[in-house]
Amino acid sequence: MNPLRFLLALALVLTGVAARAAEDQGPPQMSPGAKPVQAEGQFGPDPSYDDKPYAPGEQLRIYGGKSAVPTPRPLLELGRPIYAGGPYKASGGGFGDKNPTDQAFSIYGDWRNAIARIDDGVRLNSVAATRVNLDVDWKFTGTERLHAFFRPLTEDGRFTRCEHANGGKTQCRSESDLRPATLFFEGDLGALASGWSGSYRSFDLPFAVGKIPLLFQNGIWLEDAFTGVAFTLPAKNSRLLDISNFDITFFAGFDDVDSGGVRDAAGKVNNNRAARLYGATTFIEANRGYWELGYAYTDARNQPGIGDQSYHNVGVSFTRRYGGWLSNSVRLIRNFGQSVDPGQRKTADGSLLLIENSLVTRRPLTLVPYLNVFVGQDRPQSVARDALAGGILKNTGINFETDGLTGFPRLDDTANNTSGGALGIEYLFDLQHQIVVEWGAVRPHGDATARGVQGRQDALGIRYQQNLDKAWLFRVDLITADRVNAPDIAGIRFELRRKF
Repeated sequence: MNPLRFLLALALVLTGVAARAAEDQGPPQMSPGAKPVQAEGQFGPDPSYDDKPYAPGEQLRIYGGKSAVPTPRPLLELGRPIYAGGPYKASGGGFGDKNPTDQAFSIYGDWRNAIARIDDGVRLNSVAATRVNLDVDWKFTGTERLHAFFRPLTEDGRFTRCEHANGGKTQCRSESDLRPATLFFEGDLGALASGWSGSYRSFDLPFAVGKIPLLFQNGIWLEDAFTGVAFTLPAKNSRLLDISNFDITFFAGFDDVDSGGVRDAAGKVNNNRAARLYGATTFIEANRGYWELGYAYTDARNQPGIGDQSYHNVGVSFTRRYGGWLSNSVRLIRNFGQSVDPGQRKTADGSLLLIENSLVTRRPLTLVPYLNVFVGQDRPQSVARDALAGGILKNTGINFETDGLTGFPRLDDTANNTSGGALGIEYLFDLQHQIVVEWGAVRPHGDATARGVQGRQDALGIRYQQNLDKAWLFRVDLITADRVNAPDIAGIRFELRRKF
């Protein structure tokens, strides 16, 4: 007898025996408190298309008619490409067999060009500026990489630009800085230990060391890059406290800490070598939302004639959606503990309450009305802020943002003895266009010497963005602001951005 036919017949016999055995076993065994139910909706049986011809177009339509989207590729790409299909070549073992290497080197970023007409209350100024952001990434494994970020056409916050003020000559300045704005190694100690030992470890401990960029609590509590170290205890839970997921991040900065609370004898923000930073923050999913809690201590070196500007910084925020119609975040920042010399003013001794609200409309992804309000007392400070990140109120609304390119005017963003907010609406149309219309306001209160605002400020801001293709973006910004006891400001800018 043909061996192949014999094996086929044997398989059919065994299949029949197994089917009869399953029938003899009767209904499945289950707990006395459970009972079978009729499957409905998404848990029902798959539909049968046996009586219909195969149609590839209909199969694609099942997934919303989605197809591959061409995206801009990095400026340079070596090794395994980003988001590329297989098959891949075999991985290496430089970090151990349990932590396989698959190296990839890429350079990517964007190129921004803008022209602006600005009335800053003192003069009319026309500006043309350019900026390049370069990310250089060398990936070793799935968890380990070396990363650097450069702003080659920028120096000390000044961009390569040409300016023409009324009554003056056009002046062009070429700025350059090849030093990395960030340069760090990041990885996972658990994955590294698995590779070194040859056996899998049961823990994860992601970390970063070098000049690391950190952003916590939407960039309000911390947004800076400093030389130091950070590590995280991820994906924890607490049955006792009814917490489904939380993580804790510890960080320390030993150089390049940009603290607005550390100043020189003239009252100017001191150089970034004048402070060290130690802190921890946690992200907790609980109470049908999530909490962000952080504490940091800024250790300022003693300034002659000023005293000890060291201070504590606490940040607390809670975010939740209510009733299917309101998304809300409540954020509180508090600074305390400075001990300066007699006659010197404290620079980080305030608090900020920021409440962010957005309505969930019938088009939740494209139509977003929002209202953000704040109250600042004395001089609240972020833990650390990059010079190009704007003020502590940067994310309150478009009228409080800096464009990081032309010096576009904005409302007071310090929250020093002020209150106010932003009321606006954002519409994304078909995800190809965006328009934002916003009214912003600042109202002073309290000690006038503790703030730079001497009267109310009101502004109307408009932003329009449109992607020209997958790589090019066009943007327009407009602001006009009425300021009491200060010159009014206005501006319009046009930007063309290229991603690569």
